[in-house]
Amino acid sequence: MKPLDEIQQRLLREVADLHTVPEGAYNIRANGQSVGRQSTANIEITPKEGVSGLEIRIRPGTKNESVHIPVVMTQSGLTEVVYNDFYIGENADVTIVAGCGIDNCGNQDAQHDGIHRFFVGRGARIRYVEKHYGSGDGAGKRILNPVTEVYQDEDSTVEMEMVQIKGVDDTDRKTLAELKSGARLVVRERLMTHGRQNAVSTYEVHMNGDNSSADVVSRSVARDDSFQRFDAKLVGSAVCTGHTECDSIIMDRGRILAVPGLEANSVDAALVHEAAIGKIAGEQIVKLMTLGLTEQEAEEQIVNGFLK
Repeated sequence: MKPLDEIQQRLLREVADLHTVPEGAYNIRANGQSVGRQSTANIEITPKEGVSGLEIRIRPGTKNESVHIPVVMTQSGLTEVVYNDFYIGENADVTIVAGCGIDNCGNQDAQHDGIHRFFVGRGARIRYVEKHYGSGDGAGKRILNPVTEVYQDEDSTVEMEMVQIKGVDDTDRKTLAELKSGARLVVRERLMTHGRQNAVSTYEVHMNGDNSSADVVSRSVARDDSFQRFDAKLVGSAVCTGHTECDSIIMDRGRILAVPGLEANSVDAALVHEAAIGKIAGEQIVKLMTLGLTEQEAEEQIVNGFLK
């Protein structure tokens, strides 16, 4: 693998928990170029033809292996769109770690748009982790617009962890999922915005097969003058169960908009939406202050615990 500078290494630690070259299959991208790639006997990573991106093919029955495909950007003014397709074979059980970190110290915007498509075979199980992080003291923005499409075959399971805690100025996340019979989708989103940041999350899940299920939960904190919008639409067209939840803390002059959407096309579709937006309870702060914390330290403890 080509050497990375200190800032790029820090970004890798933030978005992928990588301190060294990962074991197993990986592709690490820095400033628009692949700086290291490795396939294994069961996981093949190849570049796409005609567009920027990868094809990741995981053999049926692959167990206890991982794929790391993080992106780091330190070049102000760079804008890129990357298309990654994942083909997960029947009865595979793997972890996929993505994520993007942008350090922008310049005056031009830096933007990464990642379009990921997952084709999940019958009985397969994947855990997908996508972390976003921004840093740098330049006037240019750090912009991330991920698109995720998930197509699940029968009896498959997809667990997705979407995290954005710091430094991203604008993000527009779109997630679409289609589930066949017995398929199960679990999404856990954690998000914090501050300053004048904007974050939009849109989820649309179609449960097309009998006994499919979806559970989409977002926990977020909006600080300063930031804005968040959470759209979650569940479409039940068979015997299915769906649950979506938005649980948010609003602080300072932040704004949060939660837009639920439930569409039942079958009498046997059971769909539920929950939403709660509010400030930190005063008694929580007082209780922590009696233990010796300042008011600011108490707020930070509450926010950190909420987002875990």
